Amino acid sequence: MSQLDQGAAPSARAADGTGPGRLQADDLPGSERYGEVPRRLLLSAAACFAANGFHGTTTRHIAAGAGLSPAALYVHFPSKELALYEVVRLGHEHARSILTGPDVEALADPGERLAEIVSRYTRFHARHHVVARVCQYDLGALAPEHYAEVLRIRQATNEVFRVAVASGVDSGAFRADVDVRRVSRALISLAIDLVRWYRPEGPESPEQLGEFNAGLALRLVTA
Repeated sequence: MSQLDQGAAPSARAADGTGPGRLQADDLPGSERYGEVPRRLLLSAAACFAANGFHGTTTRHIAAGAGLSPAALYVHFPSKELALYEVVRLGHEHARSILTGPDVEALADPGERLAEIVSRYTRFHARHHVVARVCQYDLGALAPEHYAEVLRIRQATNEVFRVAVASGVDSGAFRADVDVRRVSRALISLAIDLVRWYRPEGPESPEQLGEFNAGLALRLVTA
């Protein structure tokens, strides 16, 4: 997979610009299942990877960000790559889960369903943009077996979009000439691109961006 443009500095960086800032537990969905120390390490790892990249981050950076000794990481994660894998896996699993809940499945109207999944996916990439940035930029640093596992999750997520668009075309709710593969990819990209430029202090909230992208999605598939 190609990497995104890394032109903008991530907001994981501290206010003084010298290093990564602190993330809260809800910045990494799923991290609540860990004990306090490994959760702090994962949050620090996510902030460090977002600010400096996987290869620019050391285990000392991660431990220091969690307020622990340099050797602390190895007690819970035997390698830096394993910490990256946990961050990336948790981010991908949460992104997929928010698109497949019973409340989404209950939406019978193809347009409503498509708008809802686009809005949710957009809000995720804005609200959790630091972790989502790591999921996109540092995916290639995973070990082959971990990369393959995360890729399966990504493919399942992409399939949610493909099925939503294809169902609308098949039912006649969307235009018959919609290119399902290309439109699905475009809608996914609308959300993912947020990790390149979104900042919480900016003029638009995750909810506003979700609503805007949902409207774009419907204009792409309807007359």
